[in-house]
Amino acid sequence: MKNYIIFKFIIISSLIMIINFTNNSYAQFDDPRYDRVPDYLQNTGSFFNSTSSIETIDNYDNFFIGIDFAEVHVSMDPNDPLKYAAAWNNLSSSVGARVYGTSDGGITWYSNQPSWGTTVRGDPCLAHDSLGRVYFENMYGSSILGTKIASSDDNGFTWPSVVFGNTGVDKNWMAADQTGGPYSNQVYTTMTPGNFKRSTDRGLSFVQTATLSPQALPGMMVCVGPNGNIQGGSVYVVTNSGSSFGSTYTFFRSTDGGTTFTNMSSQAFANYVGSNVGGRNSVQNMRTRPYPFICADNSYGPNRGRLYVVYASNTPAGDGNKPDIFCRYSTDGGTTWSAETLINDDPNTINNNQWMPAPWCDKETGRLYVQWMDTRDCPTSDSCYIYGSYSTDGGVTFAPNQKISNKLFRINCTQCNGGVPAYLGDYNSIVSNSKTSMSVWTDFRNNNFSNYAGYLPDYAMSVNPPNITINNNNTTVFMTAVPSVKLYDDVTTFSAVITPTPAAGALTVEFPDGNTLSSYPDSLQVRIFAANGTTPGAYTVTVKGAGSNGTPVHVRSVTLTVGTVGISEVTEIPDEYQLYQNFPNPFNPETKISYYLKAKSKVKLTVFDVMGRVVASINKGAQDQGSHFVNFNAAGTGKSLSSGVYYYRLDTDFFSDTKMMLLIK
Repeated sequence: MKNYIIFKFIIISSLIMIINFTNNSYAQFDDPRYDRVPDYLQNTGSFFNSTSSIETIDNYDNFFIGIDFAEVHVSMDPNDPLKYAAAWNNLSSSVGARVYGTSDGGITWYSNQPSWGTTVRGDPCLAHDSLGRVYFENMYGSSILGTKIASSDDNGFTWPSVVFGNTGVDKNWMAADQTGGPYSNQVYTTMTPGNFKRSTDRGLSFVQTATLSPQALPGMMVCVGPNGNIQGGSVYVVTNSGSSFGSTYTFFRSTDGGTTFTNMSSQAFANYVGSNVGGRNSVQNMRTRPYPFICADNSYGPNRGRLYVVYASNTPAGDGNKPDIFCRYSTDGGTTWSAETLINDDPNTINNNQWMPAPWCDKETGRLYVQWMDTRDCPTSDSCYIYGSYSTDGGVTFAPNQKISNKLFRINCTQCNGGVPAYLGDYNSIVSNSKTSMSVWTDFRNNNFSNYAGYLPDYAMSVNPPNITINNNNTTVFMTAVPSVKLYDDVTTFSAVITPTPAAGALTVEFPDGNTLSSYPDSLQVRIFAANGTTPGAYTVTVKGAGSNGTPVHVRSVTLTVGTVGISEVTEIPDEYQLYQNFPNPFNPETKISYYLKAKSKVKLTVFDVMGRVVASINKGAQDQGSHFVNFNAAGTGKSLSSGVYYYRLDTDFFSDTKMMLLIK
């Protein structure tokens, strides 16, 4: 009887565990005191997909980098605004977090992983020092013991050094001194339960110099600021303690390179973020945390030395309300703080969720950037964009908010992960150069953990038409344009290359009106010339636009088809409707527009300018199958046509097509 009772107890207990697991009650696996990847998900496989691409919507780009497992940190080489490194969690125990690098401003990305030599657990952090060495921190241990830190002098192509970093049980952060001050290139790392370590030998070893208390919740963070005229003379750490729904931020400052610290103040700034679900802050079943993010102004601008804290918190305060993004600043090293500034500018903020912010203060300009998740474009508040803004007056006011991501995505990605609340990542990241910032985030638009990056300020870029034709000893043109901008006011410089190189002859490209734009919206011409004897076939014209320091950078492509003879000289009978490129092109004032009809049809040819205004309309009535042409005379339209780009469109009963031509007087 006793054995039966024991057996029955075991069966019932097992059934309860199975039911709890089936119902996504993961409390025994997902401790709300920690923000690591839940244990029940660790080592369930890798989501890695390394193919990077550019996703363009409404002429704005997002850079798709791969598929991993949420939580991302990004860093930029301060010597080269085209070099970034970013890392996302990955479920493989040999990877922990996967790091990516780019040396062309995000157009293409590569991925080479350090050899950690142990089980690794994610929560990636990255930092570049002033000489361009990048440091990559990853938690390690089946039961987390601390972090390991790899370093690279080639932006992540190779990782020759891997050392033990900090010790602790959860959520590490890292910063490097990018200044030329007395602590230049020192690397600092923090980790729960309050451990602070530093490296004075550029990442070859780390030594603990302080244990800062209280620190009970994830979110201990470090940043570097000046101390008067001493660059890098202040090292700031913020700890996170108290209740998950009423955090206490305690600010510490070191003025001796992290050797000793002074407790500057303790503040209660944040309350709930969304709703209490299973002991965690949750927005639409996405777990989140009111991390205290800090950064400092290292510039020589008017707000030099200012310390910032950015966080999310419900408005009005209380469980179940919707969060906003706030900024406060201190001008005395964290002792006293300003009133909070609301960063999100949606007019009905209590109806929308804004959460998971990430800040960065540019060390050259002092501009304070912030990005966050935002539901203002979704009436049901269950889908969001990544939004961003910046302040140029020390956190007092912020620029009109802008979308950084270019597609709305569902917050509660049930295809990505179960759980209540679901693990969908606890932080995103942002970094900047003197002209723009790059945000990185985890995006659920494809119902998976996709890795994305995007610029702010930024500009849209287009090419028109996307397909052009040309014949030997002829010229054709297309337009590249900046149709709109997002807080962007820099000069944009364009360049173009044609691939592949023809086996014979030559293809040349030029910008007849110059290759820069400085006011927007605006456009410019790109002209292609095919020399006699140029090999016929398909080519690609790749146009690149770049800001004055190389960023933001975007590319567009045009398909170029090269023939052998002038289209007034067609020698083969096509089997489909065709509208041919006018000849000659450019022209003044006459040009021939040829076309082929597969069957008898009514024909109308319309010529219009770049603004879409009709300048000529030629009705040919019904025409038989075969080759036809129209001689277009720009001087005979009855209108004064200026030099520039015009479009001609052929409309038949069964076919319509448009091409571009260039009038040069």
